[in-house]
Amino acid sequence: MPHNQIIVAGVDEAGRGPLAGPVVCAAVILKKGQRLPGLNDSKQLSEQKREELFEKITKDSIAFGIGILDHEYIDKHNILKAVQKANLLAVQKLKTKPDLVLIDGRDKQLLTTPFKTIIKGDTKIRQIMAASILAKVTRDRMMKEYAKIYPNYGFERHKGYGTRLHQELLKKHKPCEIHRKSYTPVAQALKAA
Repeated sequence: MPHNQIIVAGVDEAGRGPLAGPVVCAAVILKKGQRLPGLNDSKQLSEQKREELFEKITKDSIAFGIGILDHEYIDKHNILKAVQKANLLAVQKLKTKPDLVLIDGRDKQLLTTPFKTIIKGDTKIRQIMAASILAKVTRDRMMKEYAKIYPNYGFERHKGYGTRLHQELLKKHKPCEIHRKSYTPVAQALKAA
């Protein structure tokens, strides 16, 4: 790799809003000119397209890292601190050290590596788009596994987000182990229990 080329990692998270499950952050360093047809913000892609891109990104990129913090960490420290910490974990797991980290959003960060936050970065920066796909696919896969352990909540369908279906099932079955007790709808369902 030429000395004058700076190594840029993109970072994004999935799972800030859901009422259940972990928050997952990913960091990715793409190869120069790495071909990823259809690359976009993960929210704009079908599940099948995300899965395809996930395989390509994890196989061909220079490095990637994933940081995961569970519902207990989120309840104890709040979601912002959980995202900051998971971002840090993801960057620490990169086998190649980046010179610069580009992060979706505008939160303060714990990183010691130089970084820049970019609002709507997941729609503008390829490295952040790639990170958004790794974070989302990793989290969705985890939620599908949780759906087998806690079959009453439809996690495989809404991935823990506060959809109408999820809220109805939450009221009916009361919160389970992986619900975020600090989130209002969950706290209300616990009170009603």
